[in-house]
Amino acid sequence: MDKQKLETQIEDLREMMYEIYNNDPQDEELITISQELDSLLNKWRDYQNKHSSQSRKF
Repeated sequence: MDKQKLETQIEDLREMMYEIYNNDPQDEELITISQELDSLLNKWRDYQNKHSSQSRKF
């Protein structure tokens, strides 16, 4: 997954989560979205770690 796509997906999910929360903080869909967001953030962290470790090799 490329960096730009990952950033866009993270931002889109954050916006969706905030919108749902503002409409109904008890909405069960928030849990699903939160889990998806966690997964994307983990991918982002992995991406960052991979690219920062590669730059240290040079």
